[in-house]
Amino acid sequence: MSTRPTRNRQFRLASRPEGKVQRSNFDAVDGDVPSPGAGQLLVRTKYLSLDPTNRVWMQDIEQYLPPVQIGEVMRGVGLGEVIESQHPDFKAGDLVIGMVGWQEVAVLDGGGPNKPTRLPPGLPFPEPAFLGALGVTGITAYFGLLELGKPKAGETVVVSAAAGAVGSVAGQIAKLQGCRVVGIAGSADKCAWLTGELGFDAAICYRDADWKEQLRAACPEGIDVDFENVGGDIMSTVLAGMNLHGRVVLCGLISGYNTGKRMLGPFDTVLMKRLTVSGFIILDYAPRFMEAVMQLGQWMMQGKLRHADTIVDGLDAAPEALNMLFDGGNRGKLLVRVAVSQ
Repeated sequence: MSTRPTRNRQFRLASRPEGKVQRSNFDAVDGDVPSPGAGQLLVRTKYLSLDPTNRVWMQDIEQYLPPVQIGEVMRGVGLGEVIESQHPDFKAGDLVIGMVGWQEVAVLDGGGPNKPTRLPPGLPFPEPAFLGALGVTGITAYFGLLELGKPKAGETVVVSAAAGAVGSVAGQIAKLQGCRVVGIAGSADKCAWLTGELGFDAAICYRDADWKEQLRAACPEGIDVDFENVGGDIMSTVLAGMNLHGRVVLCGLISGYNTGKRMLGPFDTVLMKRLTVSGFIILDYAPRFMEAVMQLGQWMMQGKLRHADTIVDGLDAAPEALNMLFDGGNRGKLLVRVAVSQ
């Protein structure tokens, strides 16, 4: 069980990024360790999840949560250990997942709609998996593909950013539904991982000069479902190859997150092919999270679902590490292993 830390290192948003995130966009502060009040928990952050939505939260635009304000601790989901508890449902030593922020220690409310999730002890999975394949990213893939993509056996599913945390799980779930699965990724190494370890039928490196021709060849019967994470030219190319009445699961548009420009789509193609385009935010499915976790966990225990983590050490690395999501530097789930001075 952890001793009480003597400091709380925090990253507070100092300015709104233009282009890639810079260290200068944050103030790094070594503050005092707070004490939890009635109904609250003091949590030591062990792992911090880095996700494309972190970049969205830094922008002063209309979005599904209020933008992070200048001077506030950067918002972020993490896994941590309860150090002190003033709530009857939690005790010291419990592992929890919650909105800990970019800081070494957080005070969380033990009740209410944003209360942390307590992990049952003794689960046969590594801790990082609960922020990846068994966490929000895995849950996003699960509901996005099955509820909105509605894949049927024999159909062709294309997944962009397929070697990322969400895409790698979405593709494997599509294979479990009996689909032909084609991934789009940013390197030959990632493509080999998708086909060799994850069981994708084909994988296309979008950096290849002839990637569009490769995609058409990999989808000889057209595309029925697009699990879209990227947007831009990749999305337009995939949609051009879709069959009539295909389904587009609009999970993310990461190609535009650093530009500050609105992402535009080929609505003429949507019209002519009578496509169904469904945008979603995973918070819409919050009441059903446990349903997804139980099924994902079962597949993992049966060896039907694999996951990978890219782990960066130290909270100080978080700002620069976030850019790996947009540069293609990570495979699977991107995490920061947070170091805390005792």
